[in-house]
Parts: sequence; structure tokens; C-alpha cells
Amino acid sequence: MTAEATGAPLRLPRHIAIIMDGNNRWMKQRGGSGLSGHRAGVEAARRTIALCAKRDVACLTLFAFSSENWQRPPREVSGLMSLFAHFLQASEVRKLHENNIRLRFIGSRERFAPKLLKAIEKAEQLTAANAGMTVLVAADYGGRWDIANAARQLAEQVKDGTLAPQQITEELLHTHMAGSDQPAPDLCIRTGGEHRISNFLLWQFAYTELYFTATLWPDFDEAELDLALADYASRQRRYGKLSEQVETALTGGF
Repeated sequence: MTAEATGAPLRLPRHIAIIMDGNNRWMKQRGGSGLSGHRAGVEAARRTIALCAKRDVACLTLFAFSSENWQRPPREVSGLMSLFAHFLQASEVRKLHENNIRLRFIGSRERFAPKLLKAIEKAEQLTAANAGMTVLVAADYGGRWDIANAARQLAEQVKDGTLAPQQITEELLHTHMAGSDQPAPDLCIRTGGEHRISNFLLWQFAYTELYFTATLWPDFDEAELDLALADYASRQRRYGKLSEQVETALTGGF
């Protein structure tokens, strides 16, 4: 019997990660042009941030721009960078700040223009002390880059003599991964109909529940979010254990 059927509250994820896919297809379906799909995608991101904050989600990670997205046509890449800058304008960040939301960016920052980097740093500084939901924006991010970057940091410590190779553990490597101070993602939502994670949070997704929907990202709304949350609540997360072991732990052995 579902939580909805019994009247019990849904078991909500602490950390939701979203692969926001389908902006261009949404635009083509409507005969649009240029960046209209991505602009609608930004509106969907704003809406989803508010909805997750309302549900007391601790952390929301949005896959905004992958390492591979630099291969897109230069005009589209330039437009996406402009949209980032628009999202980071003072009024937008101030709204997050007023709602006690902390904004952080994960990924490589080497290829961003100085003006955009300054806007990112300013937004992070303004919201750094906020104690509400944390929004992680994955930009120029790739899961393989993340793992390699963490390994490189540990290799530097071994080279400097401050770390012995035998001291390297999963736990230590994890501390060097992006967003390691946040709980691991409980739920990954991918919109747009594809059934893959596309080099997103490869390390962090070890036990993440995956939810795929054909809904294009600009159309993702409260009803769609609630469908994903209800699906998540219906699953049993075993972490390698037997179902019986999980049930015993949940019931306190009774």
C-alpha cells in the first residue's frame, strides 16, 4: 500500500539531481528559434528551485552545462553563456538570497569568461551563509572530470610527501569530489525521454534512484515533480542488503 493510500507523508529525498533535457526539442515543436527553448528552461529551473525549497529538500543539483556541451555550435554556446549571466544578475541572486537559498557552482571554471566568473563568485559569496536549501549548478561539469580532478589532488599530496598511497581510501577520495559536503543524491530525474546519465555525477550516483520522464524540461512542473517524488517514495533502497534486512531496520526489529 502506498503512502498516499494510507495518508502517511511521502518519504522525500534529501538531495535531488536533475538532468534538464529537452530545451531544443521543446523549441522546435513550437516553431521557435534561437535560444527560446533554453530561456523556457531557465524558467523551469526557477520554478523547480521554488518547488523543492517548498518541500524542504536539502540540496538540488541542476546539470546546466556539461563538459561536452562546448562542442555545440558556437552561437548556441555563446547564447548559453549569456543566459548564465542573466541568471546571475543581481535581482535573480537576490531572490535566492532572500529565500535563504545558498547557490554554488560545481565544475571546471577555466573556460568561462572573466565577467561570468566574477558573477559566479559574487553570487556564491552573497548566499554563502544561507542555511536553507543548497542549489548546486553543474556547469562545465563532467563526472569523469570530477573523478580525475579528485585523483589529481590526491596525487599532488602523494608527490609532496603529505600522503602515502596506502592512505588513499574511498572516503578520502570522496572528500575531493564536487559537492562532497552535501548528502549523496537520493534521486536523479532526467527529463526529455532519454534513459542515460550522460557523464553526470558518476561517483555520487552509486546508490541514487533514477527516474526518467518523457516530459521536456520546459514543461516540467509541480505535477511532474510530484510524480517523480511519489515514484521515489514507492521504492525500497537496500544499499546491497536484503529486503528483509531493510524491513527489520525500519521496524526496529518488530
